[in-house]
Amino acid sequence: MCSSDLLPREAIAPATAALAARIGGEGQLHFSDAPPRVAIFVSRQDHCLVDLLWRTRAGELAMEVPLVVSNHPDLRHEAEAHGALFEYLPIAPERREVAERAQLELLRQHRIDLVVLAKYMQVLSPAFLAAFEPQGSHRVINIHHSFLPAFQGAQPYHRAWQRGVKLIGATAHYVTEELDAGPIIEQVTQPVSHRDEVDDLIRKGRDSERLALARAVRLHLRRQVMVYRG
Repeated sequence: MCSSDLLPREAIAPATAALAARIGGEGQLHFSDAPPRVAIFVSRQDHCLVDLLWRTRAGELAMEVPLVVSNHPDLRHEAEAHGALFEYLPIAPERREVAERAQLELLRQHRIDLVVLAKYMQVLSPAFLAAFEPQGSHRVINIHHSFLPAFQGAQPYHRAWQRGVKLIGATAHYVTEELDAGPIIEQVTQPVSHRDEVDDLIRKGRDSERLALARAVRLHLRRQVMVYRG
């Protein structure tokens, strides 16, 4: 095929839209030279944030991270060392709606395509998800420190230790209104033994969390995730 046979960039979107309409389908068009803009939400734990920023600098993740949002001020240095704007927005139960409106405005100002919850120990409200994910699109990824659907909710490592499991894991999934029940993108497991205490499970789990989240983000960035029936 010679260069004269190629569609100019501005003609590709209407051509693909026309094709989708003709066959009664749906489609999305993305250009690989325009990396998605990603906001990372964090609390106090830094291991997932630092790992994502390092992989971005190393070229492993084809994305830009212009914004880091946190409900604690602890990780400002890590964000700003990467060149990202760090926004500290404390979350109080009686002011959650105000804080989420501020978060949504930041996402709009920075033209954010994807939100990654990198150990952000807060639950996003249905109103936030509806505002940021129009028409049921999946634009928020979370890392949960258990092999879902086991041990949903808080303190999964403590409950896993009490149950005497021989495998622990981490799950990266899309966020939905139902807690820890969104479509699973990636999971990582590793063995534990009777010698391991809760602190050992937490330490080992952090490695799984970093890896599962990085893999999930990469799959999403490469448009290699298709959600079908959950």
